[in-house]
Amino acid sequence: MPFAVRMDNRLAVPKYPLLGLLCTVAALSGSRSSAAAAGRSCADTRQVYAEKGYSTGTAPVTQISGEHLRLCPQDYTCCSSQMEETLALQSERDFLKSVENHSQFLLTTFTQRQRRFDEFFRELIDLSEKSMNQMFTKSYGRLFTQNSHVFQELFVELRRYYSGGSVSLTEVLSDFWSRLVERVFTLVNPQYQFSDDYLECVSKHAEQLQPFGDVPRKLRVQVSRAFIAARALSQGLATGRDIVNKATKMTPDSECVRGLMRQWYCPVCRGMPSLRPCRAFCLNVMKGCLANQADLDTEWDYFIDALYQVAEKLEGPFNMELAADSISVKVSEAIMHMQENSVSISTKVFQGCGNPRPVPERPKRSPKEAGGNRRPFRTYTPEEKPTTAAGTNLDRLVTELKERLRPMGSFWVSLPHTICNDEKMAADVTNEDRCWNGQTRGRYLPEVTGDGLASQINNPEVEVDIGRPDVKTRQLIMELRVATNKLRHAQSGQDMDFMDSEEGSGSGGGDASERYNDDWPGYGPHSPPHSKSPRNPASSNPAKPPRVRERNGPKGNRNHGRVNSAASQLESSQLPLLLLPLALMMTPWWR
Repeated sequence: MPFAVRMDNRLAVPKYPLLGLLCTVAALSGSRSSAAAAGRSCADTRQVYAEKGYSTGTAPVTQISGEHLRLCPQDYTCCSSQMEETLALQSERDFLKSVENHSQFLLTTFTQRQRRFDEFFRELIDLSEKSMNQMFTKSYGRLFTQNSHVFQELFVELRRYYSGGSVSLTEVLSDFWSRLVERVFTLVNPQYQFSDDYLECVSKHAEQLQPFGDVPRKLRVQVSRAFIAARALSQGLATGRDIVNKATKMTPDSECVRGLMRQWYCPVCRGMPSLRPCRAFCLNVMKGCLANQADLDTEWDYFIDALYQVAEKLEGPFNMELAADSISVKVSEAIMHMQENSVSISTKVFQGCGNPRPVPERPKRSPKEAGGNRRPFRTYTPEEKPTTAAGTNLDRLVTELKERLRPMGSFWVSLPHTICNDEKMAADVTNEDRCWNGQTRGRYLPEVTGDGLASQINNPEVEVDIGRPDVKTRQLIMELRVATNKLRHAQSGQDMDFMDSEEGSGSGGGDASERYNDDWPGYGPHSPPHSKSPRNPASSNPAKPPRVRERNGPKGNRNHGRVNSAASQLESSQLPLLLLPLALMMTPWWR
């Protein structure tokens, strides 16, 4: 009897002979289909595997059963277990390389711009000091070299400040102006002898006497802001470089690697190496792997905006080159003011400090003899701004930096899109039906998740523990906040490092009316900058402890306390230029 089977030693006839026939035909058909799949060539997969530099010794020649696969679908495959592990590691390397490549613009910009700005600012200081030493040594010889330590110490401290040292420009420049007033007072009263104690008394009365008029205040407002902004910009660029380096140095976890393997190399194992993952599939994998980096984005945007604003200030009223031009003019005005008012100033000093001892009378030089070597100092028009040995000037550096900062906004949340827009990494959005969806060729149906760690709770491709924020990411966020806060204070001419010790005025100091004025060459009045932290009203600085006097060498501390002079808050980044007008004004006295 057809289709009869023996059961319990008896012949049994199927109740439904037609159904049995269909099942038998289906089973035979499935066997032939499986046999055909198992016999498909793996030549393309073996070629791609070899091009990656791996041995094809363990690579199947034809497709085999995929029951051994742990990451890819367990269909018939061209990958052995060893190949799957090898390609998983390769997917991790490909991912890290892609992140590195797409962040290279940031790293290169911060590294190169920081180096160029740093070299430029340091060179300005070096050239100014060198120029001062050459001019004063040539013009005044031994008399200048006897007092050169005052200026050398100033430049040492200015370099320390710019390099990030714990140096208060207010304190440094207060000492400089105190020593300057002593020397000028001695020169305008050559008929008297002054002891160290007497000159200490002169400095003590300087704040009330204001021997240089209002010039020190104006110079302080101009020069301090430029120097604070320059240091903040240089440090900010270095911070940006370090943040990018740290954020892109990562170790993907096992869930991320699983997603990377499934999107990039599971098609290879299926024998379809040319098939790219669907774009939405790629985005979900990338957003899961880069969830922590995306959390940097808010603070990153604040940081980039603050850098841009400081750069604009350096291009405008905080321009260090313009500030350097102002120094020579303003110091000349200050010396002239003290010379013109030397009689009244000396009278008040004599009343407060006592009458000094006269010196034996000396023959005076003729005016022609005394002033024959005076040279007018010059400033530069915007069309002929000097360049340093680097062959550039500040305007060019700032313009180039601003052009590179503009595209940096929203970098971290855009990084998954940037990677998946690469045709080597994912299929074009127009190929939604002809891409790898994680299982086979076809449309990818799940929705794309949001940005950041919290949004990955429903990521269908990468399992992310949103309850454990990354410690390194939290640290980078704090570093960005600190850097941004420092840059924002620099926009107002404030040095955040010294605000507490200087009663909230920062090294820039001063009230709101001092923020911008028309003392800058080539610039008219400007509106106060926007600042999220209010400025405190100006207040006088607390008295300093006695300083070490070094007239012709170091001496011990004096018992006389020194209070800040009217110029005690002057800050400068280009003080070598101060010496040119000083030398010209003092030619008749020093000779």
